[in-house]
Amino acid sequence: MEKLNENWITDKLIDFEYKKYLLLAYLQKVSENFDVNKLYPFLSDLVMHYRNTLSIKENKDAVYNAFPEKLKGADLEKFKLIYEKLVEDDALMNEIEQIIEFSLPQFEFYLAEGKKIYDLIESKVNISPVGILPLKSDEGYMILEDGSADGTKVYEYQITIFNSANDKYRGIYTQYLISYKKSLSNTYESLKTDLIRSHRKFPNPATFVIESELQLPLEATFLPLAKRVLVKYVSSRDIC
Repeated sequence: MEKLNENWITDKLIDFEYKKYLLLAYLQKVSENFDVNKLYPFLSDLVMHYRNTLSIKENKDAVYNAFPEKLKGADLEKFKLIYEKLVEDDALMNEIEQIIEFSLPQFEFYLAEGKKIYDLIESKVNISPVGILPLKSDEGYMILEDGSADGTKVYEYQITIFNSANDKYRGIYTQYLISYKKSLSNTYESLKTDLIRSHRKFPNPATFVIESELQLPLEATFLPLAKRVLVKYVSSRDIC
């Protein structure tokens, strides 16, 4: 099972054995992807499912009240319609509680496993600027290199800041540009020069190379991790 519905606990049949089967099938797929260093979207999905499950546990009454009702009758003396839940509270919530109590440790285990893999891979990834950085580095070029046969990949990036009531958050947008083979004559510096010539959008673009000692799945691991590394690097230097 590649995907677990966001509302998988309360969606369709609410039965512990059935939901246990769904969850274990999904986690088996997560484990298979983690084994080959494919972290996304599974790691971020696990975080979402874990938070949702905690929320259901903490808001049991809200979950029950969300279930549909049917008209049972009317109190003519009080001019009041009487509704009843389409499910029995005790039986339903008992099933949900069993599902939650089984699910939370499972999510915690696989989140811990994913974090271990992420930390290991991140420790093998290095970022460095190419040439002189401009005063603002919220947009420019990101070069990815992991020694794979597909060659070095170049992306244009743009970092944006979102303000909330208590904090500000950075997001990053990337667009693939080209791939090339790195050599003694085809260096990162010469690539930056070529980018300036062929893409006149940035006269002096911020350019970063992100190198991995490991060959990684591009879309499932290297690209999302590289984006996080770049945002962290730029944020720590307060350049954007």
